Amino acid sequence: MTIKELLSNLNELAPFELQQESDNSGLLLGEPQKKVSKGLITLDVTEEVLDEAIEKKCDIIISHHPFIKDGLKKITGAGFAERVLVKAIKNDLAVISLHTNLDNIYAGVNRKMCDLIGLDDIKILDPVRGKLKKLVVFCPSDHADKVRMAIFKAGGGKIGDYDWCSYNIEGKGSFRAGEGTSPFVGKVNELHFEKEARIEVIYPSYVEKQVLDAMIKAHPYEEVAYDLYPLDNVFDRVGAGMIGNLKTPLVIEDFLSLLEKKFKTSIIRYSSASKEKISVVALCGGSGSFLLEKAISAGADAFVTADVKYHLFFDATGKIVLADIGHFESEQFAKDLIFEMVSKKISNFAFQISEINSNPVKYFRTK
Repeated sequence: MTIKELLSNLNELAPFELQQESDNSGLLLGEPQKKVSKGLITLDVTEEVLDEAIEKKCDIIISHHPFIKDGLKKITGAGFAERVLVKAIKNDLAVISLHTNLDNIYAGVNRKMCDLIGLDDIKILDPVRGKLKKLVVFCPSDHADKVRMAIFKAGGGKIGDYDWCSYNIEGKGSFRAGEGTSPFVGKVNELHFEKEARIEVIYPSYVEKQVLDAMIKAHPYEEVAYDLYPLDNVFDRVGAGMIGNLKTPLVIEDFLSLLEKKFKTSIIRYSSASKEKISVVALCGGSGSFLLEKAISAGADAFVTADVKYHLFFDATGKIVLADIGHFESEQFAKDLIFEMVSKKISNFAFQISEINSNPVKYFRTK
């Protein structure tokens, strides 16, 4: 399999279009046409992880965190990213990262966190806008079923937990075929009226190419008449953070103990409680403090995330239990998630999970 083909498969699982603007997900190192056969899945790309990949004879690394965040002006080996880059190049290792695009899908990192602590009625905390479009296509009525089904199979027609959604109207279309054409119906240089179906389907913008390709392939006309409309609807299957309900409300101490156990964390920083028990929990893996106000306005009793600055605890006090469980701790299961997803999607490729604990943060406790 080429890196380009692997990227295409990964894009279907966690579309790169869904990454945040400041992110650097995608192919970080490697030639798209290079063939690869064995991948190491990791949270971070470190020199130790590179050594592991070399020892296991892997030719590509799939990470959650990109090791190149900002542009590199010099490659002297002085910085962490430079050393990793040089070593990877010397050992012919390619690197792909699935970062905020993996965070922002419904079945991504935040869903994994929800499942770990047993949340029900899970929803995206901050769903996106501007990622939905509407396709309107006109085709002969007796071909509508074929065209419609092609669109559905390509990823169109999904609304929430429903799929194969469309709106259909019967009408009459007209056209005149010009010289050199081979019309499916009608004759050259003659006005023709045809009973046609108008099919309307909503789809996420990141599947547009495959939807249009499938529609055109299934359509009988030489020239397919269709319209594309951008939509401002909320796309509730994609976005930052998640919110859900605990099966049984917990007092603060028991809730923090649950977090400590499930995320294997040594220290939890948290704000004073606003309620006696926690029922509604919002969360975001990694640096999610930008969602604090969203969590409060959504009615969450607690917000679980990482990398929280000191002054934000003041903003949370009396409103919500803000719990910082640590960046690594909140996302440590990302490599297991990636492995589960790619193993199901790509059966003819050898994937392994890195055994390296890449957490750069150490904790000291006195007895």
